Amino acid sequence: MLITLRIILAIIVFILAGYCLRTGSSTVSAYMMFFMGAMLMVMGISEIKMERKRIGFLLIIVSLFVFYVSMKGFLLN
Repeated sequence: MLITLRIILAIIVFILAGYCLRTGSSTVSAYMMFFMGAMLMVMGISEIKMERKRIGFLLIIVSLFVFYVSMKGFLLN
């Protein structure tokens, strides 16, 4: 379940990043950061489940920071 969710989120981030690079527009960058934060959160949860707690908590902290940055992007646009 977590593996498929991680793959789906990675594909969404890849498509949004490709769109940003192709068009030169940064209007979808906040969405890309939001989905990247979700992907990092899922990766952190799966790492904690595999008993690698240190890297799992680090991924969750990084995902919270990415969520913060994406919310700032939503509010500024």
